[in-house]
Amino acid sequence: MTSTDRYLAQGSRVAIRPFTADDREEFTALARQTADLHRPWLYPPDNDDAYDAYLARLREPQREGFLICEHDSGRIAGYLTINNIVHGAFRCGAIGYGVFAHAAGRGLMSEGLRLVLRHAFGPLGLHRLEANIQPSNKKSISLVERAGFRLEGFSPDFLFVDGAWRDHERWALTSDMFPEDDDEADEETAPEPHRQADGPAPGAPADGAAE
Repeated sequence: MTSTDRYLAQGSRVAIRPFTADDREEFTALARQTADLHRPWLYPPDNDDAYDAYLARLREPQREGFLICEHDSGRIAGYLTINNIVHGAFRCGAIGYGVFAHAAGRGLMSEGLRLVLRHAFGPLGLHRLEANIQPSNKKSISLVERAGFRLEGFSPDFLFVDGAWRDHERWALTSDMFPEDDDEADEETAPEPHRQADGPAPGAPADGAAE
């Protein structure tokens, strides 16, 4: 991408924008290249048909999808979705996310996550975001901890992932916990999780673990 017109928010090294049909080739190629890094936590779309179905689900009113792109090249570094969005008195959503291999370990996902949090608590008008993460996925837990999420509980057999029902920890962040003047400087050198929050694709009965 050579234009910043489609960016919803920009940080020092990355910017966020919506998924589009034009991203199909790049996204699916990165998903195939990063399969060993993602397994057994994530199964993002890695072919044209799967991507088109994924994109269609992200266009449903209860979902939002964001690509995290590097400023210098416009290359996709990772992605984050907000699923099961409920407005009214609840104003909550469940996040899922993943980083691609070339961007892992560089702090780009941390910066992208914070941009999405600002967008969710600002223009989207949400009050609360949840992330459901398998207890053994330590690097994903570190990511949300650095962003200010708190551990709220444990859910046995919560999501069907990689052929079995998996236990998950429930992490959450509310808008009043997220400072408006949040400083991203510490993310420049913070170790980046190689695997993000786990879970099924958008449209599953329970979501908010990563995709």
